[in-house]
Amino acid sequence: MANIITRRNILAAGASAAAVYGALGNEALAQINTRGADATAPSLPLENGATLRVLRPVRFVQPDEDIFRANAARFTERTGVQVRVDFVGWEDITQQTAVTANTGAGPDIIIGFNEAPHLYADKVIEVTDVAEYLGRKYGGWQAVAQKYGKRHNSNNWIGLPFGGSGGPLVWRKSAVNEVGFQTPPNDHVGFLDLCKKLRRANKPSGFALGNAVGDGNGFANWLMWSHGASITDEAGAVSVNSPETLAALEYLRELYPTFVDGGTVAWGDISNNQAYAASTCWLTSNGVSLYFALRNDPATRPVADDTEHSEMPHGKAPGWPSAPLTINAMVFRHSRFQNAAKAFLMFMLEAEQFEPWLNANLGYWAHPLAAYRAAAVWSGDPKVAIFRDSMAAPFWNGYKGPLSAASGQANSEYVLVQMFASVASGQATPQQAMQEADRRARRIFRR
Repeated sequence: MANIITRRNILAAGASAAAVYGALGNEALAQINTRGADATAPSLPLENGATLRVLRPVRFVQPDEDIFRANAARFTERTGVQVRVDFVGWEDITQQTAVTANTGAGPDIIIGFNEAPHLYADKVIEVTDVAEYLGRKYGGWQAVAQKYGKRHNSNNWIGLPFGGSGGPLVWRKSAVNEVGFQTPPNDHVGFLDLCKKLRRANKPSGFALGNAVGDGNGFANWLMWSHGASITDEAGAVSVNSPETLAALEYLRELYPTFVDGGTVAWGDISNNQAYAASTCWLTSNGVSLYFALRNDPATRPVADDTEHSEMPHGKAPGWPSAPLTINAMVFRHSRFQNAAKAFLMFMLEAEQFEPWLNANLGYWAHPLAAYRAAAVWSGDPKVAIFRDSMAAPFWNGYKGPLSAASGQANSEYVLVQMFASVASGQATPQQAMQEADRRARRIFRR
């Protein structure tokens, strides 16, 4: 389907954001303290001749970029600081962040993904003053934002998360109701029963078990976390080899035969989108992008109308076992205009700028600061409301351990995905798959 996308693609939808602001204000506040009328904001005297270059992921919808650029222009109007914003592909930003950090040259600010500031902690500056001010003013930072923003076991901030994209269950109401359920159960036994009945009704579920950056890792993490398993413990020691992991593998061995014909061990990030739109898969997990792609295409609008969202089954987890894909801003030490960079990020996260940008994203990026829970986007389409709390879940990539380069590497090497896929495909027993994944994890974490 031409309109079906994933978290790694663009959905060019919605009207231009120019009308949101109209003409930019003429207030001239160049080269002065950026606190303005708010005396509680940190003092950030702007450097003489400051200019900024900002790198961030490409838009989800066109108004995302339009409003972000308008906000940057407004910052220039108010401060005199020229800001260049470059939008780059999702596949490229991680590589460009590494190049910037390792060469000590390039953008002043990068809005990267997830734990990126922690991978280059010695190359970025602290932004604690800005984070604490925003937290006081806007009801506090949500759980995932705190995890990705603060250094491990400290209150020192090195990242400023802008938002997170969750991946709840996406399901066809007609199919779930047909097999005797009002909504998908929140426990493992009930969920397995639902999937078995959907399979018998020839309306199967399907979850990626291929090397899919978002969907594959997301499903593998759900299997682990909902059974109380994790790749590392709280201290960062590898904990794959455990009764909890074994239980997750045994559960998948029962669940996998209920999936779509041909299985899903080769599925990439776009596969479930395509299968769901074609009505060959009736229950999966995805971001809000799938729903809006379906809704915006007349050919698939009936599928969108029949679509509902709910949290992935919690199982034994203390909350929704999902780690949202998070965009996380960092300021590099090589920047000659660090105060201007911090002032820019603070400005962009203030309500006057942030709330219109949040609304324009249609629920794709959920807010990192609790006060934005009242934003208009969450009271519009009721099918989007579930994404509101994406950043409140107590999980992150590398859970339960500290953020590190190793946790990022384990994710990128699909250690857990391939463990589950080997059992689903019959290439290994649960015990064999767990032992191999534990070996691989120990090589990466070296603990």
